Amino acid sequence: MPVSKWLPPVLLAWFIPGSGHFLLKRHARGGLIALAVVAMFLFGIMMQGATFQKAYFDMKEMNPPPDLLTRVINTGGFVGNLATGVLYMMTAWFGYDQADVAGHVHDYGTKFLVAAGLLNILAMVDVFEIATRRKD
Repeated sequence: MPVSKWLPPVLLAWFIPGSGHFLLKRHARGGLIALAVVAMFLFGIMMQGATFQKAYFDMKEMNPPPDLLTRVINTGGFVGNLATGVLYMMTAWFGYDQADVAGHVHDYGTKFLVAAGLLNILAMVDVFEIATRRKD
């Protein structure tokens, strides 16, 4: 299957959750995915969850340098947030930068924000499989 057949729907599915399915004429599935990802992201925002920013750890400037687990958590959280596409970009453009504070609600909000991106990654895989005719 040529890349030109599956890449546009997958990129569209990343940028606007659910839109890849709409492009492939799977309207009901696209609507459910859009609703789920946007609702999960908005719940995370309303719970004042923190978004992860890409952190470049400079070993010479940080004392002590961050451990491997901190790097993995930060990078994974950033990838999860970035996977929501335009939702994450809009929070960055409009200056939403909630500080990571202690508290159950804030912590759950952060998890909701990352989970929305992970759900969108699953939707992107689904779009890929439909576009390459591996799945109906």
